[in-house]
Amino acid sequence: MKLSIFILLLFSFGCSSSQHNSSDIKIKLSDNHRSLQFNGLDKLIINEISRDSDNAVWQSLVAVYAMPADTDLKNYQPVQPGKYAVQDSTVIFTPDTPFVKGKTYFVRKYRLGKGISLAEYIKGQARVGNVQFIDLIFKP
Repeated sequence: MKLSIFILLLFSFGCSSSQHNSSDIKIKLSDNHRSLQFNGLDKLIINEISRDSDNAVWQSLVAVYAMPADTDLKNYQPVQPGKYAVQDSTVIFTPDTPFVKGKTYFVRKYRLGKGISLAEYIKGQARVGNVQFIDLIFKP
């Protein structure tokens, strides 16, 4: 019995596809560092969200934040206010106040609809009820 559970766990670790890289989204400063471009977002999601002009909807997918001096407080920062626009398959974020040159910012890209494997729960990489996200850091 214990051997079969061990084999099952070993198999689930070997077959898990827990890729936590940022390759699904690319960010780039544009318009002389006044705007931030997002590429690689799901086109179906972009098309659906672009019908809604409410920034809160965009912030539920890709939110921009100023990095605090104490990075342990990163999860408690207010969202950087600004406007989102779509051009082709690129989402462009322009903040209400310009990015400060040399200051660090980050984009939190939420992994909506991504499946989480059993192995991620066992390894402690995922918890029930937690939203998965990727943080991308940039400096203007």
